[in-house]
Amino acid sequence: MKKFLAIMLALVMVLGLVACGTTEPAKPDDNPGGNSGSELAGEYTAKIWVAEAAAELTQKQIDKFNETNTDGIKINATIEKVSEADAGTNMITDVEAGGDIFCFAQDQFARLVQAGALAKLGEGAAKTVKDANDAGVVAAASVGDELWAYPLTSDNGYFMYYDKSVIPESDVDSLEKLIADCEAAQKYFAFEMNTSAWYLASFFFATGCKSEWETDAEGGFVNVNDTFDSPEGLIAVKGMKKLVDSDYHLSSSKAAEFASGAAIVVTGTWDYEAAKEALGDNMGVTDLPSFEVDGKEYHLGSFNGCKLMGVKPQSDAKKAAAMHKLAQYLTGEECQMERFNELAWGPSNTKDQASEAVQANPGLAALLKQAPYSVPQGQIHGSWWDIAKVIADDVKAATDDAGLQAALDNYKAKIDGLFNMSDDEKNAWSVIGAINGTNWDTDFDMKETETGIFQSEPMELHAGEELKVRQGKNWDVSFGNGGDNFVVEADGNYIVQFDSTTETVSLIAQ
Repeated sequence: MKKFLAIMLALVMVLGLVACGTTEPAKPDDNPGGNSGSELAGEYTAKIWVAEAAAELTQKQIDKFNETNTDGIKINATIEKVSEADAGTNMITDVEAGGDIFCFAQDQFARLVQAGALAKLGEGAAKTVKDANDAGVVAAASVGDELWAYPLTSDNGYFMYYDKSVIPESDVDSLEKLIADCEAAQKYFAFEMNTSAWYLASFFFATGCKSEWETDAEGGFVNVNDTFDSPEGLIAVKGMKKLVDSDYHLSSSKAAEFASGAAIVVTGTWDYEAAKEALGDNMGVTDLPSFEVDGKEYHLGSFNGCKLMGVKPQSDAKKAAAMHKLAQYLTGEECQMERFNELAWGPSNTKDQASEAVQANPGLAALLKQAPYSVPQGQIHGSWWDIAKVIADDVKAATDDAGLQAALDNYKAKIDGLFNMSDDEKNAWSVIGAINGTNWDTDFDMKETETGIFQSEPMELHAGEELKVRQGKNWDVSFGNGGDNFVVEADGNYIVQFDSTTETVSLIAQ
């Protein structure tokens, strides 16, 4: 409790230190030796978590910050290579040992706020960030009107790559024509429907459906405005059925599928090089198509996601302010453009987005073309991903409109159940994974056998299968092998055991 109070006091002081300040490069005549009179002047040791690809560039940017900031701040940085996918879990596991500054995928935002792993931006810094970055990314880093992270990229969305030797350019705007082209050529249309709610949602967004989640000040989910189970939702699944019923639909989002007989792959900028290598001059890149139901066309939507940079709360108020200064610099216009030039990361800074270089990048150009039909990926309950991805299987199994409506009703019942859980259900532990014939869509209950020890019923597991243990049947709190899934090493009958004290998962052979 003393440590918590110290951090809270430090945060109050930080708000005063950074509320009005921004970090700008020093002009030639502006005290190049640094402002020794600044209350932030001094040396600070910091641990910085960034993706491996960005490690070298980040060090160069920190060196430039040290040379140009006018506050006399010098950061002695240790760069650690931690992927954005793993950073959130690693921070939550041990906030104190985590990076002072860390980069993470936006779907980890809510649980990082809940875990106290993010320090809120001051008023001045927040205004600077909001004015400089696109609104979707700002929303993804916010709880209410308050910013808790810095926008790093705005390129985590999807669009369509296609083989121009198979798909005529005149057909790219029509889902029905694209399906027919693939079937005629006996080539696959790869669009991850049956295994990913992230991609599946595109049909619902096309018809104006929403799934907007409301959180309280601590990041806890308290309500959802979800209209998937609606007349518009029924139109969406009618369009979806055209695709999933095709013998040449492939539930995948990997550009590698071009080498395995695909003519179309819906994926993102991260797969540009793989698509280019597979297709060469035959690579086409564009936004998603439209589908038709009852004579009306609906342009497929998409999620528009991003990566964020967080600052860990500090007990030293001056260090906290210095970390915010550095994070603001690293996510500023100049540094974002450098990451685009060297790594092809899509900027969230609106001036960078409008630059000729960004507009000329085929992948980012397609993403920007898709942008008017995209929905910013806000904070989403961890269970939603498992609940929604089942829709495609139910749609494929449906034989009439009543079956399609049943798929939506089944989805709605599960969504409603998230807010009707008892305290015992919210605190209960379960096992989930690619186990027992399931595909990360079924929770197996665990019972507390002694204080802090939870065990599943015996189950047959096979070498290579992966699993995790999670609480409340959502991904906000989950454990495997560190930040990774727990992988079964050998076939056998096992009890899955979770020690909540050490937060470790193990198997007990039967």
